[in-house]
Parts: sequence; structure tokens; C-alpha cells
Amino acid sequence: MKLNTRQVDGVTILDLSGRITLGEGSVQLRDAIRDLLAKGSKLILLNLADVNYIDSSGIGELVSAYTTVRNQGGELKLLNLTKKVHDLLQITKLYTVFDVKDDEASAIASYTRA
Repeated sequence: MKLNTRQVDGVTILDLSGRITLGEGSVQLRDAIRDLLAKGSKLILLNLADVNYIDSSGIGELVSAYTTVRNQGGELKLLNLTKKVHDLLQITKLYTVFDVKDDEASAIASYTRA
């Protein structure tokens, strides 16, 4: 999995690409989220446009990231799901848990800022 971080209007966007699977991908994501929270970045948007596969560990990591960010008073949202990932979140009913956006500008505007 590849991961790039950028800032737009106070929101940290993680552009993920590749596979979020047991091992490297899920650990990378976990470390990135922890690192952002440690630096005080609590508004996080995961851009999954180039993620072509997520296994059960990856799904678990997304849920863990969501919970961790929420518990620290932040917000984590998902952006640009591929059809495969979208279907996976619907099957697991996680689509109702995550705030999923299709457009970056409206996603950034949707964050609650203190």
C-alpha cells in the first residue's frame, strides 16, 4: 500500500493506493493515523480512490482508525470508494457507520471545525 499525506483547509487527506491487507497495509494505516493524532491532526479524510482490495484485516483497521479518531474528539471520513470497496462496506453494513463522500471539496466542507 502507498500512502501520501496532504493538508487542505485544516483537513488531513491520506491518499491511499494499492491493497489494505493483513500485515504491511493495515500496519501502515494504523501508524499513519496514530502519527496524525499525535501531531494534533484530528480531521482526517481517507481517499480510497486507488485502493483496489481490502481484506478483513483492512476493514478492521478502518473501523479501528474510525474509533480511535472519534475517541480523541476527531472526525474520520472516507472519500472516493471504488465499487469493490463500496460493495464490501455495504455487505458488512459498515456503510452506515462511516461518513462516505464522493467529492473532495464537499467532503472537506462537511467537517465540523471547532
